[in-house]
Amino acid sequence: MSSSKLPIVTFIVFVLAFTLSCGLSDSNNGHESDAPFPCKKGTSKDFTCENVDLFAHLSIEELSGNTGEVSLNDIWGWTDPQTEKEYALVGMTNGVSFVDISEPENPVILGVLKETLNPSSSAKKFKALHDEEGKGESAWRDIKTFNNHAFIVSDNQPHGLQVFSLAKLRNVESPPVSFEEDAHYSEFDNAHNIAINEATGFAYVVGSNTFGGGLHIIDITTPTEPVFAGFHADSTVGRNGGGYVHDTQCVIYSGPDLDYQGDEVCFNSSETHLEIVNVSDKNNTIQISATDYEGRTYAHQGWLTEDHRFFLLGDELDQGNTTTYIWNVEDLDNPIMSGTRVGNSLSIDHNQYVKQNHLYQSNYTSGLQIFSLSNIEQNSLEQVGFFDTFPLDDNRKFDGSWSNYPFFDSGLVIVSDMSNGLFIVRPNLQ
Repeated sequence: MSSSKLPIVTFIVFVLAFTLSCGLSDSNNGHESDAPFPCKKGTSKDFTCENVDLFAHLSIEELSGNTGEVSLNDIWGWTDPQTEKEYALVGMTNGVSFVDISEPENPVILGVLKETLNPSSSAKKFKALHDEEGKGESAWRDIKTFNNHAFIVSDNQPHGLQVFSLAKLRNVESPPVSFEEDAHYSEFDNAHNIAINEATGFAYVVGSNTFGGGLHIIDITTPTEPVFAGFHADSTVGRNGGGYVHDTQCVIYSGPDLDYQGDEVCFNSSETHLEIVNVSDKNNTIQISATDYEGRTYAHQGWLTEDHRFFLLGDELDQGNTTTYIWNVEDLDNPIMSGTRVGNSLSIDHNQYVKQNHLYQSNYTSGLQIFSLSNIEQNSLEQVGFFDTFPLDDNRKFDGSWSNYPFFDSGLVIVSDMSNGLFIVRPNLQ
């Protein structure tokens, strides 16, 4: 080949490579997808998206086996350490549905654990009254896992704590089946949420009818023998001055504040404040700080960055567009609300979690929103992906995506939508 033809050949190769890369970028951010419904040109199946592919969608009727009025709420995940299979634990108004998602394009609904109430006379009266009225389930249910067990609470009824061995999911014949709990803790009735510090084996029940709704602490190191371990309630936080905590994240602190490194610390979303508490001594918990903030209407839920330097808080009653509050918590005694990320819709941000360098945030009517944390030091959260599970609208109302779970090693994310069921998706993020 003559040297005069080389520039032409080089140009053609460049054009072909550029065209190919553009085609890939248009569909999957430069990655080939093995999903049945890849996000292409902003759409995956019947849902709008960006850089998030859909593997499967299960309806509420499929999950619950019920054609009545059932809706979804919280969601969590479990990976079997023996088989490495991944499972979705899907909260519903009438129990928990367990789904094998090890083949995410062909999920298998294994069965349902129905809710049970405390064995008290008040609980029996509650059940009799509500059965007579044709209802009894709660719209709020929360699930966390520890040592191959699920721990489940429910609000607005004398439910207590259900404990369920997840090992039962390994060999289910002829699914779906009806599961039974393995233990029950009844030292509280209703509870809004539960957090578990897997590093210590303590569960933190919040929003219960005990201790003003503050932290009700339970030793679950032996999962089927939960034991009361202590509490925390401080009258400086909460709408009614009782110390109410709506949600919490409890960790062995490893951030830059040398005063608390190695301590067990809870970051409480306490309606009126971000409250930080040292819970190392369960019989003598100590409030480190309680901080109000401009724009606060209802401090709902939040999550730490993995370096424990920042805390990302959602306010469930934002008065304007979706707002995420960025807190610098490098000094636990003096946390600073350093910035906000304001979205482009009225959709309410609900539950959010951090995995590595991304924030996975469920917004009720606008679904799963994913943000890069690369520029968080500049108080910037860049949206890098989304999957809208609620196509009807993006209005401010309590419907749509309740929560998500992004912690599977496979990269899958499971999303619960109150009206539209379970979504199994996988982001394509660079």
